[in-house]
Amino acid sequence: MNDDVRNIVLGLVATGISASLGWLARTYLWRRRLRRKQAFFGLPDHSESLLVVNRASGGPELTVKRHDVFALLELSALIKDCHARAQVVAHDATQQGFGERTEFCVGGPYSNRRMAAHLSSLLPGVWVNTETEPVADRGLFRIGGEEYRMERGRSEYVVLARLTADGPEDSRPVFLFCGQRAVGNQAATRYLARHHERLHRKYGAGSFVLLLKVVNSQAYGPDVVELVADVTRPARTPLPEPAAADTAT
Repeated sequence: MNDDVRNIVLGLVATGISASLGWLARTYLWRRRLRRKQAFFGLPDHSESLLVVNRASGGPELTVKRHDVFALLELSALIKDCHARAQVVAHDATQQGFGERTEFCVGGPYSNRRMAAHLSSLLPGVWVNTETEPVADRGLFRIGGEEYRMERGRSEYVVLARLTADGPEDSRPVFLFCGQRAVGNQAATRYLARHHERLHRKYGAGSFVLLLKVVNSQAYGPDVVELVADVTRPARTPLPEPAAADTAT
């Protein structure tokens, strides 16, 4: 074998080794990223999860608003990326605790009984006005001592939460997407899909409650979202009881 042939062979071997090392490095990084994503969402390989859906106000059974359907599609893509499976369940057909399977609960308490139960037991510091009158207070959020009113089509608020039950370390989380309107629910799922890596770096596998604002949805839909505040502490602190009426004569 002359020098030219030997150099060609050595070059091919070096190229093959470099390609193999590059492939191994990319595979390692991809698997590491996948494991981090699975840990954040509580979705190991082949696990089951629940998509709890609400109903359009006054609609028949399992009628879901358009933006809520898009929210479910966003979540389904995340679940598929984690190599897990999803079961879609109506909000009033879910009769179980949480912690065994990851749960994604979509919709406000006025159309989702499951959400109302979660707010009552897990986020006692969050109050949502479910009355239709007066119109100015429709869907109002009260978190701690602050109130957040909706301006339809201009600024709408949504609570995005990741909560875990006290107990075993392998307890699966529940994710809440509680918007003043359906467009907020979709905005929150999209925000989670875009920022889950940053949220994982900040909160790890712990609980958090974020208040988001959808800006000018009549023009931009669910795409323009601002983080208003991390409201984890006030959201998990029970609201003070209203002062008793003074009946003294």
